[in-house]
Amino acid sequence: MSSPDTEPKSLYAKREPIFPRRVKGAFRNLKWWIMAFTLGLYYITPWLRWDRGPSLPDQAVLVDMANRRFFFLMIEIWPHEFYFVAGLLIMAGLGLFLFTSAAGRVWCGYACPQTVWTDLFILVERWIEGDRNARLRLHRSKWTAEKIRKTATKWTAWLLIAVATGGAWVFYFTDAPTLAVDLVTGQAHFLAYMTILVLTATTFFFGGFFREQICIYACPWPRIQAAMIDEDTLTINYRHWRGEPRGKLQKGEVASTNGDCIDCMACVNVCPMGIDIRDGQQMACITCGLCIDACNDVMDRIGKPRDLIGYMALTDEVAEISGKAPKSVWKHVFRPRTIMYTVLWSGVGIALVVALFLRSSVDLNVTPVRNPTFVTLSDGTIRNTYDIRVLNKLGHDMDLNVSLTSEADLRIALEGTDATTVSVRANEQQTQRVYVFAAPGSEAALSDRTDLRLWVEDGDGTNRIYHDTIFNGKGK
Repeated sequence: MSSPDTEPKSLYAKREPIFPRRVKGAFRNLKWWIMAFTLGLYYITPWLRWDRGPSLPDQAVLVDMANRRFFFLMIEIWPHEFYFVAGLLIMAGLGLFLFTSAAGRVWCGYACPQTVWTDLFILVERWIEGDRNARLRLHRSKWTAEKIRKTATKWTAWLLIAVATGGAWVFYFTDAPTLAVDLVTGQAHFLAYMTILVLTATTFFFGGFFREQICIYACPWPRIQAAMIDEDTLTINYRHWRGEPRGKLQKGEVASTNGDCIDCMACVNVCPMGIDIRDGQQMACITCGLCIDACNDVMDRIGKPRDLIGYMALTDEVAEISGKAPKSVWKHVFRPRTIMYTVLWSGVGIALVVALFLRSSVDLNVTPVRNPTFVTLSDGTIRNTYDIRVLNKLGHDMDLNVSLTSEADLRIALEGTDATTVSVRANEQQTQRVYVFAAPGSEAALSDRTDLRLWVEDGDGTNRIYHDTIFNGKGK
Protein backbone atom coordinates (compact mmCIF):
# COMPACT_ATOMS: atom_id res chain seq x y z
CA MET A 1 0.00 0.00 0.00
CA SER A 2 1.34 3.40 -0.93
CA SER A 3 1.88 6.06 1.68
CA PRO A 4 -0.85 8.71 1.84
CA ASP A 5 1.90 11.30 1.73
CA THR A 6 3.18 9.94 -1.57
CA GLU A 7 1.73 11.81 -4.55
CA PRO A 8 0.87 9.72 -7.60
CA LYS A 9 3.32 10.04 -10.46
CA SER A 10 2.05 12.32 -13.20
CA LEU A 11 1.74 10.83 -16.68
CA TYR A 12 1.82 14.30 -18.24
CA ALA A 13 5.09 15.37 -19.80
CA LYS A 14 5.53 19.07 -20.38
CA ARG A 15 6.20 19.84 -24.02
CA GLU A 16 9.67 20.95 -24.89
CA PRO A 17 9.66 23.29 -27.92
CA ILE A 18 11.44 21.92 -30.96
CA PHE A 19 13.95 24.13 -32.74
CA PRO A 20 14.95 22.38 -35.99
CA ARG A 21 18.40 23.17 -37.33
CA ARG A 22 18.81 24.55 -40.82
CA VAL A 23 19.74 21.91 -43.40
CA LYS A 24 20.53 21.89 -47.11
CA GLY A 25 19.88 19.12 -49.57
CA ALA A 26 17.58 17.68 -52.21
CA PHE A 27 14.59 17.10 -49.92
CA ARG A 28 14.91 20.50 -48.27
CA ASN A 29 14.99 22.12 -51.72
CA LEU A 30 11.93 20.14 -52.76
CA LYS A 31 10.10 21.37 -49.66
CA TRP A 32 11.08 24.98 -50.48
CA TRP A 33 9.68 24.65 -54.02
CA ILE A 34 6.45 23.04 -52.84
CA MET A 35 6.02 25.65 -50.10
CA ALA A 36 6.54 28.50 -52.57
CA PHE A 37 4.12 26.95 -55.07
CA THR A 38 1.32 26.14 -52.61
CA LEU A 39 1.51 29.45 -50.76
CA GLY A 40 1.66 31.38 -54.01
CA LEU A 41 -1.32 29.44 -55.34
CA TYR A 42 -3.31 30.09 -52.16
CA TYR A 43 -2.60 33.81 -51.89
CA ILE A 44 -2.72 34.75 -55.60
CA THR A 45 -5.63 32.66 -56.92
CA PRO A 46 -8.48 34.93 -55.67
CA TRP A 47 -6.97 37.84 -57.60
CA LEU A 48 -6.86 36.08 -60.97
CA ARG A 49 -9.46 37.35 -63.44
CA TRP A 50 -11.50 35.43 -66.01
CA ASP A 51 -13.80 37.13 -68.53
CA ARG A 52 -17.20 35.43 -68.51
CA GLY A 53 -19.21 38.21 -70.03
CA PRO A 54 -21.16 41.16 -68.58
CA SER A 55 -23.63 39.17 -66.47
CA LEU A 56 -21.16 36.93 -64.61
CA PRO A 57 -18.34 37.57 -62.12
CA ASP A 58 -14.86 37.88 -63.58
CA GLN A 59 -13.02 36.17 -60.71
CA ALA A 60 -11.26 33.02 -61.96
CA VAL A 61 -12.03 30.95 -58.84
CA LEU A 62 -15.11 31.96 -56.87
CA VAL A 63 -17.48 30.20 -54.47
CA ASP A 64 -20.56 32.37 -54.99
CA MET A 65 -22.61 31.46 -51.92
CA ALA A 66 -25.23 34.15 -52.54
CA ASN A 67 -26.14 32.76 -55.96
CA ARG A 68 -25.22 29.16 -55.05
CA ARG A 69 -22.62 28.69 -57.74
CA PHE A 70 -18.98 27.72 -57.99
CA PHE A 71 -16.76 29.17 -60.71
CA PHE A 72 -13.46 27.65 -61.75
CA LEU A 73 -11.99 29.26 -64.87
CA MET A 74 -14.41 28.37 -67.68
CA ILE A 75 -16.37 25.88 -65.54
CA GLU A 76 -19.51 26.85 -63.66
CA ILE A 77 -20.97 24.41 -61.12
CA TRP A 78 -24.57 24.77 -59.91
CA PRO A 79 -26.06 23.37 -56.66
CA HIS A 80 -27.69 20.37 -58.36
CA GLU A 81 -24.30 19.53 -59.89
CA PHE A 82 -22.64 18.95 -56.54
CA TYR A 83 -21.62 15.52 -57.78
CA PHE A 84 -18.69 17.30 -59.45
CA VAL A 85 -17.47 18.51 -56.05
CA ALA A 86 -18.10 15.06 -54.55
CA GLY A 87 -16.12 13.52 -57.39
CA LEU A 88 -13.19 15.86 -56.78
CA LEU A 89 -13.24 14.97 -53.07
CA ILE A 90 -13.22 11.27 -53.97
CA MET A 91 -10.26 11.89 -56.29
CA ALA A 92 -8.45 13.74 -53.50
CA GLY A 93 -9.02 10.82 -51.14
CA LEU A 94 -7.88 8.24 -53.68
CA GLY A 95 -4.84 10.38 -54.50
CA LEU A 96 -3.96 10.50 -50.81
CA PHE A 97 -4.27 6.71 -50.58
CA LEU A 98 -2.15 6.31 -53.72
CA PHE A 99 0.74 8.50 -52.57
CA THR A 100 0.67 7.06 -49.05
CA SER A 101 0.76 3.47 -50.23
CA ALA A 102 3.63 4.31 -52.60
CA ALA A 103 5.82 6.61 -50.49
CA GLY A 104 4.38 6.92 -46.99
CA ARG A 105 3.26 10.23 -45.54
CA VAL A 106 4.58 12.43 -48.34
CA TRP A 107 1.42 14.53 -48.13
CA CYS A 108 2.16 15.27 -44.47
CA GLY A 109 5.83 15.96 -45.12
CA TYR A 110 5.51 18.24 -48.13
CA ALA A 111 2.04 19.60 -48.92
CA CYS A 112 -0.14 19.51 -45.80
CA PRO A 113 -1.17 23.09 -44.83
CA GLN A 114 0.03 22.48 -41.28
CA THR A 115 3.47 21.52 -42.61
CA VAL A 116 3.64 24.36 -45.13
CA TRP A 117 2.71 27.13 -42.70
CA THR A 118 4.88 25.66 -39.93
CA ASP A 119 7.83 25.68 -42.35
CA LEU A 120 7.10 29.32 -43.12
CA PHE A 121 6.87 30.24 -39.44
CA ILE A 122 10.13 28.41 -38.67
CA LEU A 123 11.81 30.25 -41.54
CA VAL A 124 10.70 33.60 -40.10
CA GLU A 125 11.81 32.49 -36.64
CA ARG A 126 15.25 31.55 -37.97
CA TRP A 127 15.64 34.89 -39.76
CA ILE A 128 14.91 36.81 -36.56
CA GLU A 129 16.44 34.65 -33.82
CA GLY A 130 19.13 32.67 -35.63
CA ASP A 131 19.68 28.97 -36.16
CA ARG A 132 18.95 26.17 -33.70
CA ASN A 133 21.58 26.85 -31.06
CA ALA A 134 20.84 30.57 -30.97
CA ARG A 135 17.12 29.91 -30.63
CA LEU A 136 17.73 27.38 -27.86
CA ARG A 137 19.86 29.85 -25.91
CA LEU A 138 17.26 32.56 -26.36
CA HIS A 139 14.45 30.23 -25.23
CA ARG A 140 16.33 29.22 -22.07
CA SER A 141 17.54 32.70 -21.20
CA LYS A 142 15.81 35.14 -18.90
CA TRP A 143 13.59 37.87 -20.26
CA THR A 144 15.94 40.64 -21.34
CA ALA A 145 15.42 43.59 -23.65
CA GLU A 146 16.92 41.61 -26.54
CA LYS A 147 14.68 38.62 -25.92
CA ILE A 148 11.59 40.83 -25.70
CA ARG A 149 12.55 42.64 -28.91
CA LYS A 150 13.17 39.45 -30.89
CA THR A 151 10.08 37.70 -29.55
CA ALA A 152 7.87 40.71 -30.29
CA THR A 153 9.30 40.99 -33.80
CA LYS A 154 8.76 37.28 -34.42
CA TRP A 155 5.19 37.31 -33.14
CA THR A 156 4.40 40.40 -35.21
CA ALA A 157 5.66 38.70 -38.36
CA TRP A 158 3.68 35.56 -37.52
CA LEU A 159 0.56 37.64 -36.94
CA LEU A 160 0.90 39.39 -40.31
CA ILE A 161 1.22 36.02 -42.05
CA ALA A 162 -1.81 34.73 -40.12
CA VAL A 163 -3.91 37.77 -41.06
CA ALA A 164 -2.93 37.37 -44.71
CA THR A 165 -3.91 33.71 -44.51
CA GLY A 166 -7.35 34.41 -43.08
CA GLY A 167 -7.86 37.32 -45.43
CA ALA A 168 -6.97 35.27 -48.49
CA TRP A 169 -9.54 32.64 -47.56
CA VAL A 170 -12.53 35.02 -47.50
CA PHE A 171 -11.53 36.37 -50.93
CA TYR A 172 -12.53 33.02 -52.44
CA PHE A 173 -16.18 33.69 -51.53
CA THR A 174 -16.75 37.13 -53.05
CA ASP A 175 -15.10 39.53 -55.46
CA ALA A 176 -11.60 39.97 -54.01
CA PRO A 177 -10.90 43.64 -54.97
CA THR A 178 -14.33 44.78 -53.76
CA LEU A 179 -14.06 42.85 -50.48
CA ALA A 180 -10.54 44.17 -49.87
CA VAL A 181 -11.82 47.76 -50.03
CA ASP A 182 -14.79 46.90 -47.81
CA LEU A 183 -12.52 45.26 -45.24
CA VAL A 184 -10.25 48.28 -45.05
CA THR A 185 -13.11 50.78 -44.88
CA GLY A 186 -15.06 48.74 -42.31
CA GLN A 187 -18.00 48.07 -44.64
CA ALA A 188 -17.54 44.30 -45.01
CA HIS A 189 -20.02 41.84 -43.52
CA PHE A 190 -19.49 40.85 -39.89
CA LEU A 191 -19.04 37.22 -40.99
CA ALA A 192 -16.01 38.18 -43.08
CA TYR A 193 -14.28 39.75 -40.09
CA MET A 194 -15.13 36.77 -37.87
CA THR A 195 -13.79 34.30 -40.44
CA ILE A 196 -10.54 36.23 -40.73
CA LEU A 197 -10.27 36.40 -36.94
CA VAL A 198 -10.76 32.65 -36.49
CA LEU A 199 -8.36 31.69 -39.29
CA THR A 200 -5.81 34.23 -38.05
CA ALA A 201 -5.92 32.72 -34.57
CA THR A 202 -5.66 29.11 -35.77
CA THR A 203 -2.82 29.89 -38.16
CA PHE A 204 -0.92 31.89 -35.55
CA PHE A 205 -1.16 29.25 -32.82
CA PHE A 206 -0.98 26.11 -34.99
CA GLY A 207 2.03 27.30 -36.99
CA GLY A 208 3.77 29.18 -34.21
CA PHE A 209 3.22 27.20 -31.03
CA PHE A 210 1.44 23.88 -31.48
CA ARG A 211 3.29 22.72 -34.61
CA GLU A 212 4.09 19.00 -34.24
CA GLN A 213 1.40 18.67 -31.55
CA ILE A 214 -1.27 19.12 -34.23
CA CYS A 215 0.24 16.28 -36.28
CA ILE A 216 0.65 13.94 -33.32
CA TYR A 217 -2.52 14.56 -31.31
CA ALA A 218 -5.10 16.42 -33.41
CA CYS A 219 -4.71 14.95 -36.91
CA PRO A 220 -6.33 11.53 -37.53
CA TRP A 221 -4.16 10.73 -40.56
CA PRO A 222 -1.21 9.21 -38.62
CA ARG A 223 -3.62 6.55 -37.34
CA ILE A 224 -5.30 5.99 -40.70
CA GLN A 225 -2.07 5.70 -42.67
CA ALA A 226 -1.31 2.27 -41.19
CA ALA A 227 -4.03 0.80 -43.40
CA MET A 228 -2.41 2.36 -46.49
CA ILE A 229 1.16 1.18 -45.84
CA ASP A 230 2.52 -2.32 -46.41
CA GLU A 231 5.95 -3.95 -46.58
CA ASP A 232 6.57 -2.56 -50.07
CA THR A 233 5.81 1.08 -49.20
CA LEU A 234 8.80 3.38 -49.42
CA THR A 235 9.32 5.10 -46.09
CA ILE A 236 12.29 6.68 -44.33
CA ASN A 237 14.45 4.15 -42.51
CA TYR A 238 17.78 4.00 -40.74
CA ARG A 239 20.09 1.26 -42.00
CA HIS A 240 21.01 -0.01 -38.57
CA TRP A 241 23.03 -2.92 -39.96
CA ARG A 242 25.32 -0.35 -41.48
CA GLY A 243 25.29 2.27 -38.75
CA GLU A 244 25.59 0.15 -35.60
CA PRO A 245 27.38 0.11 -33.28
CA ARG A 246 27.40 3.87 -33.10
CA GLY A 247 30.51 5.68 -32.06
CA LYS A 248 32.42 8.88 -32.44
CA LEU A 249 34.61 9.14 -35.49
CA GLN A 250 38.07 7.82 -34.65
CA LYS A 251 41.29 7.44 -36.52
CA GLY A 252 43.29 4.28 -36.93
CA GLU A 253 42.29 0.66 -36.42
CA VAL A 254 39.73 1.43 -33.72
CA ALA A 255 37.48 3.07 -36.27
CA SER A 256 36.79 -0.24 -37.97
CA THR A 257 34.92 -1.56 -34.91
CA ASN A 258 32.17 1.06 -35.20
CA GLY A 259 29.42 1.43 -37.74
CA ASP A 260 28.96 4.40 -40.06
CA CYS A 261 26.78 6.32 -37.58
CA ILE A 262 28.98 8.67 -35.56
CA ASP A 263 26.09 9.64 -33.26
CA CYS A 264 26.32 13.29 -34.30
CA MET A 265 22.54 13.80 -33.73
CA ALA A 266 22.25 15.74 -36.99
CA CYS A 267 19.18 13.72 -38.01
CA VAL A 268 17.47 14.54 -34.70
CA ASN A 269 18.42 18.21 -34.72
CA VAL A 270 16.85 18.88 -38.14
CA CYS A 271 13.65 16.89 -37.54
CA PRO A 272 10.58 19.19 -37.25
CA MET A 273 8.86 16.47 -35.19
CA GLY A 274 11.76 16.08 -32.77
CA ILE A 275 12.07 12.30 -33.21
CA ASP A 276 15.10 10.05 -33.65
CA ILE A 277 14.63 8.08 -36.86
CA ARG A 278 17.28 5.64 -35.66
CA ASP A 279 14.71 4.28 -33.22
CA GLY A 280 12.73 2.88 -36.15
CA GLN A 281 9.50 3.87 -37.88
CA GLN A 282 7.29 6.04 -35.70
CA MET A 283 3.82 7.48 -35.93
CA ALA A 284 5.19 10.99 -35.51
CA CYS A 285 7.42 10.75 -38.61
CA ILE A 286 5.97 12.83 -41.46
CA THR A 287 8.42 11.48 -44.07
CA CYS A 288 9.80 14.92 -44.93
CA GLY A 289 13.31 13.64 -45.71
CA LEU A 290 15.23 16.34 -43.83
CA CYS A 291 17.03 13.69 -41.77
CA ILE A 292 18.25 12.18 -45.05
CA ASP A 293 19.73 15.51 -46.13
CA ALA A 294 21.41 16.00 -42.75
CA CYS A 295 22.85 12.48 -42.63
CA ASN A 296 24.07 12.57 -46.25
CA ASP A 297 25.87 15.83 -45.52
CA VAL A 298 27.67 14.20 -42.59
CA MET A 299 28.50 11.09 -44.61
CA ASP A 300 30.00 13.25 -47.36
CA ARG A 301 32.18 15.08 -44.84
CA ILE A 302 33.55 11.92 -43.19
CA GLY A 303 33.97 10.02 -46.45
CA LYS A 304 31.28 7.38 -45.86
CA PRO A 305 28.66 6.15 -48.38
CA ARG A 306 25.42 8.12 -48.53
CA ASP A 307 21.94 6.91 -47.58
CA LEU A 308 22.64 5.62 -44.10
CA ILE A 309 19.17 7.11 -43.67
CA GLY A 310 17.02 6.92 -46.78
CA TYR A 311 13.77 5.94 -48.41
CA MET A 312 13.38 2.18 -48.40
CA ALA A 313 10.74 -0.51 -47.90
CA LEU A 314 10.70 -3.24 -45.28
CA THR A 315 11.34 -5.80 -48.02
CA ASP A 316 14.47 -3.86 -48.98
CA GLU A 317 15.65 -3.98 -45.39
CA VAL A 318 15.44 -7.79 -45.38
CA ALA A 319 17.19 -7.98 -48.74
CA GLU A 320 20.03 -5.63 -47.80
CA ILE A 321 20.68 -7.38 -44.48
CA SER A 322 21.07 -10.68 -46.35
CA GLY A 323 23.39 -9.03 -48.87
CA LYS A 324 20.94 -8.95 -51.78
CA ALA A 325 20.13 -5.98 -53.99
CA PRO A 326 16.90 -4.13 -53.11
CA LYS A 327 14.02 -3.76 -55.52
CA SER A 328 14.01 -0.81 -57.86
CA VAL A 329 11.93 2.22 -56.94
CA TRP A 330 9.56 1.57 -59.83
CA LYS A 331 8.73 -1.92 -58.55
CA HIS A 332 7.74 -0.40 -55.24
CA VAL A 333 5.72 2.38 -56.83
CA PHE A 334 3.94 0.23 -59.43
CA ARG A 335 2.44 -2.76 -57.67
CA PRO A 336 -1.15 -4.14 -57.49
CA ARG A 337 -2.32 -1.80 -54.71
CA THR A 338 -1.02 1.41 -56.27
CA ILE A 339 -2.20 0.34 -59.73
CA MET A 340 -5.69 -0.26 -58.31
CA TYR A 341 -5.71 3.22 -56.73
CA THR A 342 -4.45 4.74 -59.99
CA VAL A 343 -7.18 3.01 -62.02
CA LEU A 344 -9.89 4.14 -59.59
CA TRP A 345 -8.52 7.69 -59.49
CA SER A 346 -8.35 7.86 -63.28
CA GLY A 347 -11.81 6.35 -63.65
CA VAL A 348 -13.40 8.99 -61.42
CA GLY A 349 -11.49 11.73 -63.24
CA ILE A 350 -12.54 10.51 -66.69
CA ALA A 351 -16.16 10.19 -65.54
CA LEU A 352 -16.13 13.79 -64.30
CA VAL A 353 -14.64 15.09 -67.54
CA VAL A 354 -17.19 13.19 -69.63
CA ALA A 355 -20.05 14.44 -67.43
CA LEU A 356 -18.71 17.98 -67.72
CA PHE A 357 -18.74 17.93 -71.51
CA LEU A 358 -22.05 16.10 -71.80
CA ARG A 359 -24.03 18.30 -69.43
CA SER A 360 -26.67 20.53 -70.97
CA SER A 361 -26.62 24.32 -70.84
CA VAL A 362 -30.30 24.19 -69.88
CA ASP A 363 -31.76 22.24 -66.97
CA LEU A 364 -35.40 21.28 -66.56
CA ASN A 365 -37.19 20.19 -63.42
CA VAL A 366 -40.87 19.20 -63.48
CA THR A 367 -43.10 18.98 -60.41
CA PRO A 368 -46.66 17.69 -60.99
CA VAL A 369 -49.32 19.47 -58.91
CA ARG A 370 -51.07 16.67 -57.02
CA ASN A 371 -53.75 18.60 -55.18
CA PRO A 372 -55.84 17.64 -57.02
CA THR A 373 -54.18 15.13 -59.34
CA PHE A 374 -56.44 16.21 -62.20
CA VAL A 375 -59.29 18.61 -62.91
CA THR A 376 -62.36 17.87 -65.05
CA LEU A 377 -63.36 20.96 -67.03
CA SER A 378 -66.95 21.87 -67.95
CA ASP A 379 -66.70 20.19 -71.36
CA GLY A 380 -65.28 16.97 -69.89
CA THR A 381 -61.64 17.73 -70.72
CA ILE A 382 -59.13 16.34 -68.20
CA ARG A 383 -56.42 18.78 -67.14
CA ASN A 384 -53.18 18.12 -65.27
CA THR A 385 -51.03 20.90 -63.84
CA TYR A 386 -47.22 20.97 -63.64
CA ASP A 387 -44.71 23.46 -62.33
CA ILE A 388 -41.58 23.49 -64.44
CA ARG A 389 -38.34 25.17 -63.44
CA VAL A 390 -36.00 26.04 -66.28
CA LEU A 391 -32.39 26.94 -65.50
CA ASN A 392 -30.40 28.89 -68.06
CA LYS A 393 -26.68 28.26 -67.46
CA LEU A 394 -25.55 30.37 -70.40
CA GLY A 395 -24.36 33.95 -70.29
CA HIS A 396 -27.25 35.37 -72.34
CA ASP A 397 -31.06 35.44 -72.18
CA MET A 398 -32.95 32.61 -73.89
CA ASP A 399 -36.46 32.10 -75.25
CA LEU A 400 -37.26 28.41 -74.85
CA ASN A 401 -40.16 26.59 -76.43
CA VAL A 402 -42.11 24.17 -74.21
CA SER A 403 -43.64 21.10 -75.85
CA LEU A 404 -44.61 17.52 -75.11
CA THR A 405 -44.49 14.11 -76.73
CA SER A 406 -46.69 11.16 -75.84
CA GLU A 407 -48.35 8.18 -77.46
CA ALA A 408 -51.67 9.67 -76.34
CA ASP A 409 -53.33 12.72 -77.87
CA LEU A 410 -52.42 15.52 -75.43
CA ARG A 411 -52.03 19.24 -75.81
CA ILE A 412 -50.12 21.80 -73.75
CA ALA A 413 -50.65 25.40 -72.62
CA LEU A 414 -48.68 27.83 -70.48
CA GLU A 415 -50.30 29.83 -67.73
CA GLY A 416 -50.57 33.55 -68.41
CA THR A 417 -49.73 33.44 -72.13
CA ASP A 418 -51.10 32.09 -75.39
CA ALA A 419 -47.59 31.24 -76.57
CA THR A 420 -45.61 28.12 -75.66
CA THR A 421 -42.33 29.89 -75.00
CA VAL A 422 -40.77 30.88 -71.70
CA SER A 423 -38.11 33.56 -71.37
CA VAL A 424 -35.23 32.80 -69.02
CA ARG A 425 -32.61 35.39 -68.16
CA ALA A 426 -28.91 34.57 -68.24
CA ASN A 427 -27.72 32.42 -65.33
CA GLU A 428 -31.13 32.45 -63.69
CA GLN A 429 -33.98 30.04 -63.08
CA GLN A 430 -37.54 30.66 -64.27
CA THR A 431 -40.62 28.89 -62.87
CA GLN A 432 -43.59 28.41 -65.19
CA ARG A 433 -46.94 26.69 -64.63
CA VAL A 434 -47.91 24.36 -67.45
CA TYR A 435 -51.28 22.74 -68.22
CA VAL A 436 -51.70 19.49 -70.15
CA PHE A 437 -55.14 18.56 -71.53
CA ALA A 438 -56.72 15.31 -72.64
CA ALA A 439 -59.90 15.46 -74.77
CA PRO A 440 -63.14 14.04 -73.30
CA GLY A 441 -63.42 10.29 -73.82
CA SER A 442 -59.83 9.97 -75.10
CA GLU A 443 -57.59 7.13 -73.97
CA ALA A 444 -55.48 9.46 -71.77
CA ALA A 445 -58.63 10.88 -70.11
CA LEU A 446 -59.96 7.42 -69.29
CA SER A 447 -56.62 5.83 -68.22
CA ASP A 448 -55.14 5.99 -64.73
CA ARG A 449 -51.68 6.95 -65.95
CA THR A 450 -50.25 8.01 -69.27
CA ASP A 451 -46.56 8.53 -69.90
CA LEU A 452 -45.53 11.84 -71.36
CA ARG A 453 -42.32 13.73 -71.96
CA LEU A 454 -42.02 17.50 -71.52
CA TRP A 455 -39.41 19.27 -73.66
CA VAL A 456 -37.77 22.69 -73.61
CA GLU A 457 -35.55 23.83 -76.47
CA ASP A 458 -34.17 26.98 -78.01
CA GLY A 459 -35.04 28.18 -81.48
CA ASP A 460 -32.32 26.32 -83.39
CA GLY A 461 -32.47 23.13 -81.29
CA THR A 462 -28.91 23.55 -79.98
CA ASN A 463 -30.02 23.38 -76.35
CA ARG A 464 -32.72 20.77 -75.88
CA ILE A 465 -33.68 18.83 -72.78
CA TYR A 466 -36.61 16.74 -71.58
CA HIS A 467 -38.18 15.42 -68.41
CA ASP A 468 -40.41 12.31 -68.19
CA THR A 469 -43.56 12.51 -66.10
CA ILE A 470 -47.09 11.11 -65.82
CA PHE A 471 -50.51 12.34 -66.93
CA ASN A 472 -53.33 11.29 -64.59
CA GLY A 473 -56.76 10.47 -65.98
CA LYS A 474 -60.07 9.45 -64.41
CA GLY A 475 -59.47 5.72 -64.77
CA LYS A 476 -61.92 3.26 -66.24
